[in-house]
Amino acid sequence: MGILSWIFIFSICGIMVWSLIQFIRGGKYRLNLQLRESKFSAEIFYTLVIVYFTVIIGFGLIYFILSINRILLVENGELREVSIIASMIHSIYFSGVTLLTIGYGDITPIGIGRLIALIQALIGYILPTAFVLRIVQSNQENRDE
Repeated sequence: MGILSWIFIFSICGIMVWSLIQFIRGGKYRLNLQLRESKFSAEIFYTLVIVYFTVIIGFGLIYFILSINRILLVENGELREVSIIASMIHSIYFSGVTLLTIGYGDITPIGIGRLIALIQALIGYILPTAFVLRIVQSNQENRDE
């Protein structure tokens, strides 16, 4: 794999990690979560959707870069040559299935892709917990004021 591919991969990882840390710490884009009596908050829902899409697209790009460098995703147990567009679609699909921990098994990573998929699945487990903890913390701060 070329140095340029590794630079792209580390850049994407850095952006995703920075975005998630800023969200969890409540950086300069701190959400002003004031929950009313309603059971549903559109602001929290949209924020969660945006965070999930960011992670899915970020990891999808990593899988795509790996597939360009012949570290492929295996489809139905067979190595297949696909076009660039199909490779991008498969990479984003695999990323979504992995993050949401569905894991159909129709696409399987090879080599370092397995470690990356494991890290992404772990993030998929941790994200909802981080949101719940953030809401509880915000509610506690509102009560203390």
